[in-house]
Amino acid sequence: MKIAFIGDIVGRPGRRIIEANLKKLKTEYGIDFVIANGENASHGFGLTVKNANELFNVGIDVITGGNHSFDKRKEMITLLESQNVLRPDNYPQGVHGSGLMTFDVNGEKLAVLNLMGQFSMPTCENPFNWATNVIKELKEQNIRNIFIDFHAEATSEKRVMFKMFEGEVSGICGTHTHVSTDDLQISQGTCYLTDIGLTGCRDNIIGMDKKIPIRKATTGLGGHFEIPNSCKSILQMVVMELEEGKAKDAFKIKLLSGKNEAIITKAMIE
Repeated sequence: MKIAFIGDIVGRPGRRIIEANLKKLKTEYGIDFVIANGENASHGFGLTVKNANELFNVGIDVITGGNHSFDKRKEMITLLESQNVLRPDNYPQGVHGSGLMTFDVNGEKLAVLNLMGQFSMPTCENPFNWATNVIKELKEQNIRNIFIDFHAEATSEKRVMFKMFEGEVSGICGTHTHVSTDDLQISQGTCYLTDIGLTGCRDNIIGMDKKIPIRKATTGLGGHFEIPNSCKSILQMVVMELEEGKAKDAFKIKLLSGKNEAIITKAMIE
């Protein structure tokens, strides 16, 4: 099977570039299933029912989350109860929803697990111990294709997750920082990328208008971050080919608005 993962979708610019290009990319690269992190899809903070449906209608199969999952709490609870929407699985007991779903893709089972790191994040259970237990249960069910969206601030936490489950899961991609890293690799059948980066405005600051972040950095006075009305946008997506639970090939697509050709980066295979 071929699965794809799209990085943090930030506001309308992110949704628009996906709407304009995803169906074409799925056909061109033979993609069977699309996962996307959508915790910033609705004006940069949270996810509404309307915007979730927009993303499902253009070809996304499941939406993962992170520390902003509950910014629009009432709508998020509705989505968690009725749609293929995940929040980090290691939120404390009693929080609505789940961070794990299993799907049938081309006659095979695919498990999608959403986890959140500890550093600079809301209260959550230890993601490494949590993942250990979840992956053990999935293996006992003979589910071999396992993908993890690890929503974390610290690159060191993401590397720990990779090294703990190298050879045990099909793919681990980091989200949250909105800044892409250049370490796409396959090792022992596990595809890994520290951070996929944002899908949205590429010419501002983590997808947001630059004015408030600059003011905060220079004066300490914050404000509400806004999505620019117009900007140069980017779509960032990793495509993984899985066979019997192992990643056999992977590449990253960077598609820039105003450019005719995508930038393709192949995974380093060790």
